[in-house]
Amino acid sequence: MDHSSTTPVDAAVTEAMLPYFSDRFGNPSSLYTIGREARRAMEDARAKVADLIGAKKEEIIFTGSGTESDNLAIKGLAYRNRKKGDHIITSSIEHHAVLYTCKYLETEGFKVTYLPVSKEGLVDPADVEAAITSKTTLISIMHANPEIGTIQPVEEIGKIAKEKNIPFHTDAIATAGKLPLNVDAMGVSLLSLSAHKMYGPKGVGALYVRKGTGLTPLLHGGGHERDIRSGTENVPGIAGFGKAAQLAKERIPESDKLVKLRDSLIKGVLEIKDSYLNGHPEKRLPDNVNVRFSYVEGESMILNLDMKGVAASTGSACSSKSLEPSHVLLATGLKHEEAHGSLRFTIGRGNTQDDVDYVISVLPEIVNKLRMISPLAR
Repeated sequence: MDHSSTTPVDAAVTEAMLPYFSDRFGNPSSLYTIGREARRAMEDARAKVADLIGAKKEEIIFTGSGTESDNLAIKGLAYRNRKKGDHIITSSIEHHAVLYTCKYLETEGFKVTYLPVSKEGLVDPADVEAAITSKTTLISIMHANPEIGTIQPVEEIGKIAKEKNIPFHTDAIATAGKLPLNVDAMGVSLLSLSAHKMYGPKGVGALYVRKGTGLTPLLHGGGHERDIRSGTENVPGIAGFGKAAQLAKERIPESDKLVKLRDSLIKGVLEIKDSYLNGHPEKRLPDNVNVRFSYVEGESMILNLDMKGVAASTGSACSSKSLEPSHVLLATGLKHEEAHGSLRFTIGRGNTQDDVDYVISVLPEIVNKLRMISPLAR
């Protein structure tokens, strides 16, 4: 029940990858036959990833991860446009790949505005517009938060960015394959993706770069990926990414199934005394259930659920070993002890109503047991 941390590789994706580990192992920059075969596979995958988001094939740059895509978008744009301005607008609940990149740029003299969010985790487009200055060269607001599931008003923000002629980046890693994506409708100049969040392989990501949007490369070398991302491409991973993107687009209608399971799980969990839903109740990812329980620690619930055969999380997988409260939950106004008592379930294609019912059957006993030994409950 933790498909936001990662997803299993689809069997069809594995099948698409296998030839490029051995029989068709060529370097896509080579001119001979197996090199050309690798190049064709890569360009076919590029077209499929572009189709997932309504982009042009030549606007897709392959990277080594979603984190790299976020870094390339933000640093690449900031460095390229530094003579025009040094101000970036983002939100307080972005993934660390965005937040830490912005923090780093502050050490280099850039100025960053971290917008607040509502108690449901929503960014107000009016706040975005109010934060814009003559020095603003980038707006970066995620499409949806993977921890609390809140879907942001990116279309409204995109319109503001277009009117002000400011490039707009969105991290769509949490929404690809779950929600329809169209870069024109969203009004974005840059969009980040990651294969392993959509039943593809780990270690490969992509960045959509709208034609005419200039980036300063972060890696220098052989000039791969239109001189934007040097390094011999991960052909097996890219081939798998392409297949995963194709399947993701075909299966977006299956999100209705996820919504039914999500709502069933929310209803069952909230029957536990002193439990609350985190995030927006309606503008929410179809697979996300983030709840908090008074007088209980999330880490203890995770361990007890694991003993029952249930995998869940207390926040983003990238920082789940940290004992610090989630920055996302704190940004929504929760106290430290409330944030510590939060639990996230994310439903996948393979989950069933039986899985949901099982979680609902074992969770009350776990919560009650932990409350009995909690000093906070006395």
